[in-house]
Order: sequence, then C-alpha cells, then structure tokens
Amino acid sequence: MDRILVDFSNNAGPVKPMHSVNNGPAYKFASDQRVTNLESYQAAGIPFARTHDASFCSTYGGEHTVDVNMIFTDFDRDVDDPDAYDFQLTDEYMRVIELSGAKVFYRLGSKIEHWSKKYNTLPPKDFHKWAQVCEHIIRHYNEGWANGFHMNIEYWEIWNEPDLDPDDSQHKRCWGGTAAQFRELYNITASHLKACFPHLKIGGPAVAGLKEHWLRPFFESLTVKPDFFSWHVYACTVEKVRDKIRYARALLDEYGLQDTESILNEWNYVRGWHDDVWLYSLKAEKGLKGASFIAATMAMSQYEALDNLMFYDARPGGMNSLYCTDLINECLKGYSPFYMFNQLYKLDHAAAVERESEDVWAVAASGEEQNVMVAYFNDDDNAPEKTVKVEFHGVENPAGVKLEYYLLDETHDCELVREEIFTSGEFAAYVKMPLYSTYLLKIVKL
Repeated sequence: MDRILVDFSNNAGPVKPMHSVNNGPAYKFASDQRVTNLESYQAAGIPFARTHDASFCSTYGGEHTVDVNMIFTDFDRDVDDPDAYDFQLTDEYMRVIELSGAKVFYRLGSKIEHWSKKYNTLPPKDFHKWAQVCEHIIRHYNEGWANGFHMNIEYWEIWNEPDLDPDDSQHKRCWGGTAAQFRELYNITASHLKACFPHLKIGGPAVAGLKEHWLRPFFESLTVKPDFFSWHVYACTVEKVRDKIRYARALLDEYGLQDTESILNEWNYVRGWHDDVWLYSLKAEKGLKGASFIAATMAMSQYEALDNLMFYDARPGGMNSLYCTDLINECLKGYSPFYMFNQLYKLDHAAAVERESEDVWAVAASGEEQNVMVAYFNDDDNAPEKTVKVEFHGVENPAGVKLEYYLLDETHDCELVREEIFTSGEFAAYVKMPLYSTYLLKIVKL
C-alpha cells in the first residue's frame, strides 16, 4: 500500500505559484459573439499569465498583439515618438489579464514562427535601438507613457527559445541569428533595461532546453545578473521535470547566480513530437491523463528549488488542457488541478509531505483550512488502481474536523464525493485511486 505522510506542524515555506500559465482568458471588451472563460479563469486564481504566443490568437488581437515588432512596426521610425507604436490591441489584452486577477509576465520578442519565411524572429538590425523600444513598451505599461497604464508589471523576459535550433539550421523558428548574436542582443537589452528600471525583474531567455553547449557560453557572457532565468521542458514523466529543475538550479548556483529565480515557464505532457506519438500526446493533454500529469507536476515542484511554474498553454489551441478549444467556456479535465492547487495557494504556508510511493504525488498547505492534493500519475496506461493511505499529523483540531474528499476522475470534476469526521490531531484516510485520478482533501474545522 502506498503511503503519504502529511505533517501540518512542519512549516515548509510559502506555497509557490505552481499554477501559473501562458496567456490569459478569452474575453473581448467589444461586444461580439465570442464566449468567455473569464469567470472560471478567475476561480482558478491563476497567479501569472505569460504572454508568449499570444499573437497566434485572434481573440487576443492576433498578429497585432504583444510582439515587439508588431507594436513598433516600422523600425526606421523615431524610438521616442509615441505615434510610432501601435499599443491598442495589446492594451486590451493586458486589461483582460489584469481583469482576471493574474499578474502579467511579459515576453519581449516574438512568437515562434514555424513557416518557411521568417518575419519577426530575425535579429533586429540595431540591438541598441531594439532595447530602447523595449524600454518604451515598459514605460507605456508601467509609467503611463504614450497614454499608457500603471500596471506595475514586474517580470520582463527577453526573447523566447533562442537555443531551439543550431546556428547552421536553415529553419530557425525562434531566433534567426547565431548564438553569439543572441548573447550580444541579450546583454545589450538586459543592461539597458536594468539601468532604466532597477526595481523590475529583467531576465530570460526562455531556453527550449538546458543544453550545456549553449548555456555555458551564455552564462559566461553575462554583463548583468539576470533577476530570473526562464527555461522549458516537455516530458511524459514527473521525474524528468524534477531532474531538470534540479539541474537548472545547480547550473545557476555554479555561475554565482544564487539569487536568480529559476522559472519553468513552458511545460506540458509530451511523449514525443512526431507522427503517432505526437497525436497521442495531444489527446492525452486534453484528457484525464494530462490532468493527472499537471497535478502531479505541481505537487512535486512545490518542494523543489523552483520559483514559478507556468503551464503551456491557456491560449485556445492544441496544447490548451484547461478549456475546450471551440467552446472556450467549457472546462476540460486539465482545469481542475489549477483550481485544486489554488485551494492550497490561498493558505498561509506549505506543509511537509513524505511519500512512500513511486507514482503518487502530494502537496499540502495550512491556514484557515488544512488542505492536501494527491495525484496518481504513471505513464503506463495499464497501471492498476491503488489504495493510498494518507496519514495526517499536526491537525488543528480543537473541537473536531470534517475531512472532505473532492475527486477528479473520468466521471467527477473536483466534486465532493465523501465526508468524514475526526476528533484527533492525528488520523489516516484510505483513498482508492484509479490511474490518473486526483483528490483534493480539505480539512475543515467544525
């Protein structure tokens, strides 16, 4: 029998934003026929919404949204001229994210370009001017420049996946130059922005993988310490994500970047990127298996050296595991783990958890309630049902507590399925867990 030991008397630090996402809700200020998922997005308490690939989505504003070259559309114009900037649709999208309650995590640069001709992923012809353009975008959203806002957007990320393709590739999807050119662009931009905004968090570069041959020259070239280092991993096991988290932190520490935050801001279930295995991955992401992977990864990441975890993607599209792509107001199985984790995030602090299991993961938190999320994930679709013993220690129980069982499985979407009363500060619950099921266990004082 698998065992999970939860000790609420052992404070494990703050509950971290492990349920952040890429992109905000689908919502339009102008009246039209589109449905919205704003209410459920708010209910999930999404902490941060990263803006990468927003310009793929027509509801957000499409090609005219977020990307630097689509805001400053003519690079030959005066960088100080407010009329040279087209902020309108990005303004609307930023307001939507703000309305949702999430904080904006702004990616400077361009979306990925899979097509044969590249437009906005090519190196800017003047790196210093590009940095100044980024400066003005920040001033627009944080300081009111050019009829702007005071949104206090803290995180500004320079580029996305510049390491995705090698220098000699003929089909560079994210950065059309060389690694050396990117290092130059990054350092010029980071130094300029940090000088202009020492109070903001400037970082990146949202690397596609933790490739030593690319990363070591990057770290060695840095002229200013990044406030955060962002990186990506797609995997079919929780253990692979965990190992990458540990490696990223070790690499940062090796280069004296102990104060630099480690942010995993693209991740999802992927068994493979081509042919039938890619189709399998897309289907898995949309169903209960993908939801279990989400919950298990969140639980694991809370106790690792990771500062923020941002799922890819909440944008309507193939890798959106939260919402139906066409009827965006309809939640998929993958929505529930975000809602469940938020029931912990709202509490005062995380609680210590010990696992005696290879594939059952848990995370706990304490405050007005004492809550636990337990997820059973194994990439083997034929893994058997399990009975899991969850032992509770340090429960605040002055006059009895009620343990509520909320279940996510094929027939339940975080629904209350069972209640028990306990009168001790230590007790155990026995939970039958079919493969890919997730429980939210809520301890409520009577």
